[in-house]
Amino acid sequence: MADHFGADPLAAEPLGAEPLEAALVALAQDDRARPLLVALDFDGTLAPLQDDPSQSRILPAGVVTLRALAAADGVALALVSGRALHDLHQLAEVPEGTYLIGSHGAERARVTRHGLDRDVVRLTDAQADRLAELGAQALAIARGRDGVWVETKPTAVVVHTRLAERPDASAAETAALDLGARLGTNVLHGKDVVEISVLHASKGEALRALRDELGSRVVVCAGDDVTDEHAFDALGPDDLTIKVGPGPTSARYRVPDPASLVHALTTLTPR
Repeated sequence: MADHFGADPLAAEPLGAEPLEAALVALAQDDRARPLLVALDFDGTLAPLQDDPSQSRILPAGVVTLRALAAADGVALALVSGRALHDLHQLAEVPEGTYLIGSHGAERARVTRHGLDRDVVRLTDAQADRLAELGAQALAIARGRDGVWVETKPTAVVVHTRLAERPDASAAETAALDLGARLGTNVLHGKDVVEISVLHASKGEALRALRDELGSRVVVCAGDDVTDEHAFDALGPDDLTIKVGPGPTSARYRVPDPASLVHALTTLTPR
C-alpha cells in the first residue's frame, strides 16, 4: 500500500549512507550533470532541530561543505526553507552567490557581498488586511496555551507548538487549520507548526522555477519535513532526493540526521 506521498512504505526504510555517497560520487564525476543545482532545507537538514528556532545553527562542518560546493565549477547552491528570508540569511552562514528561497517559496533572494539581492514581495491591500486578521486570530489561538506561540512573516502567520504539551499542541493545531481553511490562501501543516499564508507558495514550484532559470540538468535536494515532499515530488527520475530523518517519503535516499547529510555532501565537492 502506498503511503501519504505515494511512495511504497518499504522504500521509505533507511537506505544507508553508502548507496547515497556512491550516487553523489558518480554525479560529481559526470560532466553531463552540469549545471548542477544543490537545493537544501535548513532546519532539521543542515541544522539540528531546536525547541527554540532562534537557537538553530548550521553544523560547523556544514559551513565548510557549503563553501566548497558554492566554489565548485558548474554548481549552484540554494537553501529552500520555510523560514522567513531575513531569519534564514541571519542563521544559515551561506557563501556569496547562494540562492535563498524562504517562506516555502513566497520569498526569494541571492546572497551578495553587500547583503541580499531580493525579489520584493508586494501584498495587495486586501492581502495585507487578511494577514493582520490572521495574526490577531492566531494570537487568540495561542492565548492560554503554554508553549504555543505565533510567528508573523511577510506573507504568512505561523502557529508553533513544539514547546507545548500534546493536548494543547493538538488543540492549537486543529484551531489553526480551521483558521487557515477560513482565511488562508495556502496552509502548510509541518512538524509542530501550522503556517497560513495569504499568497500561494510551494517549495516545489519555487525549486522548479529556479531550476529552469539556471538551466540545471540535475538537482540534488534534501529536506526533513512534510513540506519538503513538495520539492521532492516536483523533481524528475534523474534528480537525487534525500530525506533526512524518519517518516514516510518519496525521496530516493535517506540519511538519519544533519551530520550524516553534511558528510555525504562532501563527496560532491572537489578534492
